[in-house]
Amino acid sequence: MAASPEAARTSDAKPEDLVLVLTRVLDAPRALVFKVWSQPEHLVRWWGPTGFTLPSCKMEFHPGGAFRCLMRSPEGTDHRMQGVYREIVEPEKISFTWTWIDEEGHPGHETLVTVTLAEAGKDGAQTKLTLHHAVFESVTARDAHGIGWTESFDRLAAYVASL
Repeated sequence: MAASPEAARTSDAKPEDLVLVLTRVLDAPRALVFKVWSQPEHLVRWWGPTGFTLPSCKMEFHPGGAFRCLMRSPEGTDHRMQGVYREIVEPEKISFTWTWIDEEGHPGHETLVTVTLAEAGKDGAQTKLTLHHAVFESVTARDAHGIGWTESFDRLAAYVASL
């Protein structure tokens, strides 16, 4: 039996090719950026790619606490995700596991997301956000998440600017 193209890409990928790192400078103080990552009433306003909504988001925001969210595409397709918070250092770091959940409720491949927030700009008026998301099953999965996170950060930038 031949390997799928996806499996071939995965087996050929170097470990560093399965890691996503994104950086964005936001026009908002670090405490505010941390707040909008840590409270579901804020998260539902910016999380997800352009046009997506977050109709449900339950969070136990503490180390060892779980989150479970439902993200809906503009076409009405539901995407479920869940994870566990590994480390929270207010206002500078949030680390959590991430996995998609299929229609039967089974989790998929688990990755680890670490968000670091550093003061930037004059008087800390800006925040440098760095996202490290790994280890993906394939370069294709990494690239898809890169698009999703980039669009989410566009929405996040607009949201914090409105507060």
